[in-house]
Amino acid sequence: MIESSKPASPDEVAVHYDQLDRFYREIWGDHVHHGLWISGAETSDEATRNLLDAVVSKTHLVPGRALCDVGCGYGHTSRIIALEQQVRVTGLTISPAQHRYAEAATPADLPAEFRVQDWQENTLPDASFDALIAIESTEHMADKVRVFDQAARVLKPGGRMVICAWLANETLKPWQQRYLIEPICREGRMPGLGTETDYRQWIQQAGFVVTEADDVSQQVERTWPICVWRFMIGVLRRPGYLRFLLDSKHDNRIFGVTMLRLWLAYRVGAMRYVIFGAMKS
Repeated sequence: MIESSKPASPDEVAVHYDQLDRFYREIWGDHVHHGLWISGAETSDEATRNLLDAVVSKTHLVPGRALCDVGCGYGHTSRIIALEQQVRVTGLTISPAQHRYAEAATPADLPAEFRVQDWQENTLPDASFDALIAIESTEHMADKVRVFDQAARVLKPGGRMVICAWLANETLKPWQQRYLIEPICREGRMPGLGTETDYRQWIQQAGFVVTEADDVSQQVERTWPICVWRFMIGVLRRPGYLRFLLDSKHDNRIFGVTMLRLWLAYRVGAMRYVIFGAMKS
């Protein structure tokens, strides 16, 4: 695993998302995850929906079951799954800003609830879920062994787990690690980025069988040039963007540069994106 030179605590991750709350939603929308381009002609909204559908297809959900959404963001994914799959969803986020938005956007009759909790220290009951998803959230957690041990604890026997993970390439060049992957970790408040081999090991050690690992790196990389372009337009047209960037009290203002690093990291193959499917044995 490539480790950050400045490990991030759960509180620092929460501040990151709280500070950047408006930018994430204005630039990309309520889905805080990549888009997945299948035909290549999709809009960004269609592409983010494609990723959601790819995740749901691997959970094997049936109506009446229970799903845990680890790192649920604004709850948009949870709400869609609860409505369309007719399952009960519990979403966890460490960002109070995301939690407030999720609560406000969720109809009272929808079986979706949201909690502000650190997944590594969650208080969910043992064997209480039929499926678990974590879309681009495990990167922010330092103790990956505990991350997957907790997943095994809350899932029922035979339960399904789907992980969408940002990964470092197995064979990084020194300049890629120094100028791309390590700064992405540090600026994005990620303790480190694992490789596919790392994730397979962590998942299997927790008692899961890896059933699939789909590398969709080329299908998701378009996310970042779109984000960079929208951010640049925002700087030109919205005074609040420039004020945020120039205000030294915002320690997450570097995220504009981080988006450029991510774009390049995908282009040169330093970063990968894999959707893991696993079953609790």
